[in-house]
Amino acid sequence: MKLTYAAFILLGLLWGSNFIYMKWAAELITPAQITLLRVFFGFLPLAFVAWRKGVIERRQLRHIWHFLVMAALATALYYFAIAKGTALIPSGVAGVLGGSIALFTTLASLLFLRSEKLNGLMAIGVLFGFVGIVLIARPWQGADRAIDMAGVSWMLAATAILGFSYVYVRRFLSPHNLPPLALATWQTGLALLLLLLVTDRSGMGRIIEDWHAAAGVAIGLGVFGTGIAFLIYYFLLRELGAVAASGATYITPVVALLIGRAVGEPLGILEVGAVVLILGSIAMLQIGRLRSSRAPERHP
Repeated sequence: MKLTYAAFILLGLLWGSNFIYMKWAAELITPAQITLLRVFFGFLPLAFVAWRKGVIERRQLRHIWHFLVMAALATALYYFAIAKGTALIPSGVAGVLGGSIALFTTLASLLFLRSEKLNGLMAIGVLFGFVGIVLIARPWQGADRAIDMAGVSWMLAATAILGFSYVYVRRFLSPHNLPPLALATWQTGLALLLLLLVTDRSGMGRIIEDWHAAAGVAIGLGVFGTGIAFLIYYFLLRELGAVAASGATYITPVVALLIGRAVGEPLGILEVGAVVLILGSIAMLQIGRLRSSRAPERHP
């Protein structure tokens, strides 16, 4: 059990530190190039473990079109939108906005999955989440706002993409009971091929001019923040279940904000308030979904 809790904390730290690595790399290369390097170095450990465990099978090719959709949306486009948003706003703020994934997953589930039902606690959680986002975006500041709205929009687009991809997986892939590691490997490998086809790689070598940025994007963001994080998440899924494993998202915004503060980014009452609201939103949505799923058992 101690190993499980250590893995839980480590996953939150890995996810939370991704934003500063993207921020460093954005000073030298484009968001598309950051995405390409992240997926490449993240794919390596996934492919190795998938090969060792023998989870990739030829018969899985029948689902190739669904894998391609997930590769394009939930990997290539999702990671690009995060890199683009993080390049435009402080890394800590990006981490807080990235923590709103549960909010958009819930909205997408309510819209497209008949099994998902909204209850009062979930409604309050959605409201809290959006209030937290507004506190971060500060639309009342107008043209003089400290936070770039384009960056906020890219981050929200990323979380929305991932939220809707969850619905896609539930509808088209979950019924086939594919091993999660196999799905992640197919998804990441195909995303790598797509990114190699569409990414302008000119000037990408500039990343080696700064060893902090190079190590951050290759080892921190790619190997650990993507590949190893996937593997830890699947370990937690097996040991704790989906709801408990996703609780690592509580740690992510806090870690990102503290790292941002450590490197000199401002940390004010609005940022702290936004974190509290978004974390409260995640908790209410998770508890609300558990209550909703148990409702038929109480009322047969």
